Amino acid sequence: MTQGTNPFGHSITDDDIVETLSFFDDWEDRYKYIIDLGKELPAMPEELRTEERKIRGCQSQVWINTRLEQGRLEMDVDSDAFIVKGLLGVVLAAYNNKTPAQVLAFDVDDYFGKLELLSHLSPTRGNGLRAMVARIQSIAAEAAQAS
Repeated sequence: MTQGTNPFGHSITDDDIVETLSFFDDWEDRYKYIIDLGKELPAMPEELRTEERKIRGCQSQVWINTRLEQGRLEMDVDSDAFIVKGLLGVVLAAYNNKTPAQVLAFDVDDYFGKLELLSHLSPTRGNGLRAMVARIQSIAAEAAQAS
């Protein structure tokens, strides 16, 4: 993957996701939109899909790779499930291309509340989503301490 091609946190922000999802009246259309978001994710190189990058607690397989570029967290992510790739896009819209301090200060519960996301996901998907967020917040906390 060429770095910088991930649109989430760059050209697609958390506000964009909230605004777009609010246009849809029913959840079937919202799910389609979320799945389409996953198609916007750049492919993650196979060599980055390692055990240490795998997120535990997800029903599907999910990998996340982070790097610090100019003080901002940049993330590569992938999953073997289309809906989960879309959910990763939703999460990255909030966290990608942010400083560790911005990641830690972001009110993800408010964001998910605006999206009404957790009430429309299965419990296992909701747990997986929380596991993704926890992993990113943990990475941000480590990066903040190191700087």
